[in-house]
Order: sequence, then C-alpha cells, then structure tokens
Amino acid sequence: MPAACDSVLLEDIEDIVSAEDPTPLERQFGRNNVFPRVRKRSSQRNAQAEDDPPSDSIIPGVQKIWIRTWGCSHNNSDGEYMAGQLAAYGYKITEDPAEADLWLLNSCTVKNPAEDHFRNSIRKAQEGKKKVVVAGCVPQAQPRQDYLKGLSIIGVQQIDRVVEVVEETIKGHSVRFLGQKKDHGKRLGGARLDLPKIRRNPLIEIISINTGCLNACTYCKTKHARGDLASYPIEELVDRARQSFQEGVCEIWLTSEDTGAYGRDIGTDLPTLLWRLVEVIPEGAMLRLGMTNPPYILEHLEEMAKILSHPRVYAFLHIPVQSGSDSVLMDMRREYCVADFRQVVDFLKEKVPGITIATDIICGFPGETDEDFQETVRLVEQYRFPSLFINQFYPRPGTPAAKLPQVPPAVKKQRTKDLSQLFHSYNPYDHKVGERQRVLVTEESFDSNYYVAHNPFYEQVLVPKDPLLMGKMVEVNIYEAGKHFLKGQPVADGRAHPASITRPLAKGEVSGLTEEFRRAPRNGPRWRGGPSAESPEQPPLPSPCLALQPPWQGGGALRILSASLALLALLVLFYCAGVKTEL
Repeated sequence: MPAACDSVLLEDIEDIVSAEDPTPLERQFGRNNVFPRVRKRSSQRNAQAEDDPPSDSIIPGVQKIWIRTWGCSHNNSDGEYMAGQLAAYGYKITEDPAEADLWLLNSCTVKNPAEDHFRNSIRKAQEGKKKVVVAGCVPQAQPRQDYLKGLSIIGVQQIDRVVEVVEETIKGHSVRFLGQKKDHGKRLGGARLDLPKIRRNPLIEIISINTGCLNACTYCKTKHARGDLASYPIEELVDRARQSFQEGVCEIWLTSEDTGAYGRDIGTDLPTLLWRLVEVIPEGAMLRLGMTNPPYILEHLEEMAKILSHPRVYAFLHIPVQSGSDSVLMDMRREYCVADFRQVVDFLKEKVPGITIATDIICGFPGETDEDFQETVRLVEQYRFPSLFINQFYPRPGTPAAKLPQVPPAVKKQRTKDLSQLFHSYNPYDHKVGERQRVLVTEESFDSNYYVAHNPFYEQVLVPKDPLLMGKMVEVNIYEAGKHFLKGQPVADGRAHPASITRPLAKGEVSGLTEEFRRAPRNGPRWRGGPSAESPEQPPLPSPCLALQPPWQGGGALRILSASLALLALLVLFYCAGVKTEL
C-alpha cells in the first residue's frame, strides 16, 4: 500500500484540512510566483511511461462490494439503500463474499448473538485481507469498542454518505460519519427516502416512517443507536409509496422502532398517515404495518380497527408485550401494564375478526420470579398467539438492566424452553383447512420448493412454484396446515390478477434513479454540491482531496460543468505560462 493511503481517523471528510494549511485565497495568490516548466520527452518510451497510471493506483467505483445485514426490517431497508447508492455509482454488488474487495457489514445490537456474528464477520474479513466498512446500530451505539478501532463507520442517519465512506476506505483511510440529520436544529428522521435502492425483493418496499422512540426501556441497546423519536413528513412517505408502486412493487412494509409513536414529534399521528397511504395503494397491492408498543396504539384503537379492516391493509399487528407480569414490566420501564395489552388485543379481535396478533416475550429478565414467569405462561395460554417471538434475556452493555442482579443462566434457559414447548403445543391454523382464500404471492420459500403468499391476515400460505403466480393475487383452496404455514392449491375456476401496476424491476436493479443521475457519467468524479441539512456551511476539500459525491446529495450537472470549465481554464493558464518560460 502506498504511503499516501496510510490510515487516518476522521470524524468527517473535511477533517483532512488542518489549521496550518494555507487558505484558498493564500493558495491563489501563491500561484503568481509559480512557473511550470515544460518537460521535453526524450523518447516514445518515456512518453508511454508518463501516460500510464502507476501500477498501485486505485480507481474508486469499480470494486466489488458484499453487503451483509442483521436485524430488523428497518436495518434491512438501510442496507437496501446503501446497496442502491453504491451500485448507482458504479460498484458491483456481489453475493459472493470471497470475490468482494470490500465487506459492508450492517449490524444489529438487540441481542448478544447478533453482535457476536457481526464481530466474527469483521475478523473473517480482516483475515481475508478485505476492506471493511461497518454500519448499523452496534457501531453507532459504541463506536469506541476495541474491535472497531481503525474501521470506517457509517452512522444510522448517514447512509446517504455510503459512497464517500467506501471510496475513502478503498483508498486506505478510516472515516467515521456518526452525526444526526438536523434541519434548523430539529432532528430529522434520517437520510432522504428518494435515494437509489436495491430491493432484496423487487415486489416488496420497506419504508421507515420514523426512527428512534419515546421509551427508555432498561434492556434496550437500540435506543442508544437510534435515539429519540424523529418522524418523516407524511408527504415524503406518500411520495415514496407512490414511487414504489410505479416501479412494480405490490407490497409495502411500514417499519420503525415503534410505528405507533409516529408523528408525535411533528404534530400528526399514525392513523392520519395510514389513511393517506391507503389512498395511493393500487387495487391488488397490500400494506403491512410494523411493530407498535401498547401505550400509543391505545389512543387510536377505533381508527386502527377501521384501517386494519381495509381490503388493501393486512389484518395483522405486532404488539410486543415482553412479560405477563406487571412487576417485570415496571422493572423494564415499559410504560404500560398487562391490562393495557389485553385491552388492545381484545378490542382488535372484536372489531377485526380473524386479525393476527404477533407478540414478543423475554424470558429471565433480571428479578423475574417463578410466579412472574407463570403469569406470562397464563397470558400465552389465554391468547394462543399464532406468532410468538421468544427471547432469552441477554444483558446488553451500557443498559440499566445489565447492572441488575441476573437470573441464573440455567433458569433462563429452562424458562425459554418451557415457553417454547407451550407455543408448539397448539396448532393455530388447523381450523382453516378447506377454506378458499385470496392470497398475494411475493416470495420463494427458504427450501425453494414453494412460492410464499400471504392471505388477508398475513398468514403464510405455500403455493405451487409456478412462475405465472409470482406477483399475482390468486384464489387458493387450503388443503394442509402446519405450525407456521398453510398450503394452498390455486382453484381451477380462479384467475391470477396482477398486483403490480407495472413490470417490477429486475432483481438487483437500482430503484429511484433520477434523470440527473442517469445522464451523469459512471466511475468518474462527482464534485460536492450544495450545503447539506446537517452542516449548512461545509468547507470545500482542498486539492488533491476532491470531495467525490453522487448527484443525489446535491451536486448536479450545472456544478459538474462549472468545475470542468474551471479546470480547463487552469490548464490553459499553465500551458501559456509554460510556453512563456520556454520562449
């Protein structure tokens, strides 16, 4: 590696400029005493040598990038946006980590195992001599961990700067962008929603409606990374949904750390957003609402029941209860009691017949007694949740719960096992065998033997792997039920209706490219555009450290043209000065 690529730690690209460096004005006046000397080429061989780039030169924008994402759908959406920007700039996104030049690792901090996988992947990349960029909640929450030293980091609100970070990393620099997006001092939801994107599934668009939350749960590490609630404006979210449908998407997932809290920071609420979104959902397409905590959904139960009954909205809601014990919920600082959870579930089950309620349970939280755990067991026995996420408690560093007296590991493991056995003791879908259902086909099963569809209650229905069914709304007869799925056969007299209003993008195709970017050359320098919302007066980088930036970050064809003309004028000046010297 050349000396120019030695690793340096920067809070931002602009930190390359030191206080001792000459100002742009001083540099301009200094040029008056500079007289370039015209070189005389002695031979054709020397001329050829001067024209060739050095053998160790690095051309950003041509490398192969492997992206790995852990965690929630919000994190997956961030990963799709980063992949889209890199591909739009010219990088090749590969599914083979061995052939990649750089690994982009997008982490999750919810549980210890996810962070362990993340840490192991970093070590494996370094052993394979790969460049590494890390992103997601782990480095955002704890950027000074030993195993992150010397690595480039993309903060959770800085994913629109992934091209800059990757470019500098490929050059051998260590760059960290961990700041918050702000507008006039007010925190924003994050990066723009109209950035280029590569959807993992071209039929499904994941939209983050807000970031952060209003709670302060004692076990949660995600709060350290995502921060307090910051919501996107309704118009931006509706525009993103409309654009997605125009690109062939037929299913939208709304995600965030707590969808129920949406809008409280900007003077609106979740039902208002959902009614606006319903207006732009085409016939046959569907919307799935993400996780919401009980306190905020309580205020909108009537409206939420109406929305969840809409034919283009799945009758599905993920409401994590975490424990059936009020004393445990108090220690968790969950800001609700079990009665609140029961009220939400009972009301929605009455007003939205057949609704699917998914929930989460943490086993072995500090201070949980046998009686506390039995209260949780009784809650599960009462509601027999068809979708139940059971998690053994893991103390996350830096959280209040990590400092509390811990339940013995053997007890935590046994309680997790007992609750899992209870969950697997009942079959929630047996009564649906023989039904005729309308399903939307959007995915392929993990074993590749079936296509995966969902009925109006977001229950998984496996259908024959017929390419004519993908992306279609079809009617099926349910002939088998398992613990987590149904199996359906398309009816003979039925018809498959396209759910997309246009042909979906091909797998790996970049979404959201503007005409401005389509006209811009690939693999070439893009000069920094106007000021960003985060820092209104960013200083320009001195030569030779040009700030390479994609057009969607505010550059534009006009700025590129202006910079080109300035460079051309400078070259003419140098040429004339050289001729004068020779004469």
